[in-house]
Amino acid sequence: MAHPAQVLGPADDAATFFQPRGLVFVTMMWVAAAVWAPCLGLYLLVLVALGTRLKPADLVTVLESLLIVPVVTAAVGILIAWRRLGHLHSSVHHLEFAATGRRAVSLPWSAVAAVGLRHRGVFTELIVTPAAPDAVTVAPGPGLRPRTRRRGGEVAYVVDVGLMSPGPRTLLAELHRRIPSKV
Repeated sequence: MAHPAQVLGPADDAATFFQPRGLVFVTMMWVAAAVWAPCLGLYLLVLVALGTRLKPADLVTVLESLLIVPVVTAAVGILIAWRRLGHLHSSVHHLEFAATGRRAVSLPWSAVAAVGLRHRGVFTELIVTPAAPDAVTVAPGPGLRPRTRRRGGEVAYVVDVGLMSPGPRTLLAELHRRIPSKV
């Protein structure tokens, strides 16, 4: 007698969290500006200390670069990461997530030991600790290996969720709703 194949139920209760490209671009632009502005200020101080006399045209060039360099840097960064931004998919069947530029990780809910957030703002990270390392499936294909954190004998997976939509707190509430009770 043949056994029927396992039939998975509907996934209409699924939730997907992702990093919006526009938000990532704007964040990268502000970070690039925050790094570039002090560099330009230091450059101007060195020029003045060396006795260079600055003309108004020099200051205009510096201001132009302050406007252009962060935009170009953010544009190049978003083009590089275009199809590899972080995501998290939570369905009835499993949890799948990937950090930016990393391969996706999938594990069934019964194999999720713990989830938690660390840091704040755009630097918020989700820590997913599997109950059994052999229950984790890493997707083949392009991208770096998943980010992991080792503490004692435990391996946990790290995902950047600070820019994910609708937000890290909502994401954590969704995950806690789905994790089976270990009572």
